[in-house]
Amino acid sequence: MAHAHSTYGDFEDLRQQAVTLRREGLSRRQIRDRLHVHNNDILNRLLEGEPAPEWTKRPNAKDDLRAQARKLRLQGWTYDRIQVELGCSKSSISLWVRDLPKPERRDPSEQAKLAGRKRWEHELAIRDQERQRTKTAAAQEIGTMSDRELFMTGVALYWAEGGKDKPYDRRESVTFVNSDPGVINVYLAWLDLLGVERGCLRYAVMIHETADVGGAERYWADLVGADRSAFNRTTIKKHNPKTVRKNVGDSYRGCLVVKVLKGAHLYRRIEGWWSGIVVEAKRRTA
Repeated sequence: MAHAHSTYGDFEDLRQQAVTLRREGLSRRQIRDRLHVHNNDILNRLLEGEPAPEWTKRPNAKDDLRAQARKLRLQGWTYDRIQVELGCSKSSISLWVRDLPKPERRDPSEQAKLAGRKRWEHELAIRDQERQRTKTAAAQEIGTMSDRELFMTGVALYWAEGGKDKPYDRRESVTFVNSDPGVINVYLAWLDLLGVERGCLRYAVMIHETADVGGAERYWADLVGADRSAFNRTTIKKHNPKTVRKNVGDSYRGCLVVKVLKGAHLYRRIEGWWSGIVVEAKRRTA
């Protein structure tokens, strides 16, 4: 094969050789070494219009970023937003999207609102992180509860949330109603501590008619670990169209009623325990 002279000889003949080698699948470097053409400008002219063989085309690590940048630009994003989102330089972004139409300029007031909303979302995220840290630290402060601590907690919990006798309506029954599963768990643990057998408990669900009644019944049955035979008939609350309820959605499961059978004696003890707590509190503040 002819070598290039100082003037590279007959250019057309040299180009024909270069094109032939290119179509045989040789790379630029291989053609350069084969023809002894070390001037890149001359080599470019020799190979002009001839595509590189597939095996020389290596995937570009930035191809994915380029595609994402173009997608975001078409959605109206600015260079600044794309840079923050993808972590690449503005010069690269400009090169990748320069053929795309420029996004319409937003009204300054709209831009200010968007920036304000972004700042507020960031602030809310920081507050939520701080809130979670505080809750986690507080939960760790509780540690392991003693029986007496659980006993006192249960008495106060029942007197705050449980059913109580009235002078005009003496029932002396132990009935507890709540919608918080955590509260129900604490209350049942307290009854276990008092020696109340689970077989002496009866349950019932109270829920609005617009909710998933069957799902709520299954949820509470699973929570307390009781067979459905331990549940009395569900109380359905009629929906008042004039009332705007906030307790809606998939997380709404109504309230659970927990009743202790033949609980008159237990109720009298609860009332006495609470009276003792009140007396002790008064003594401490006297």
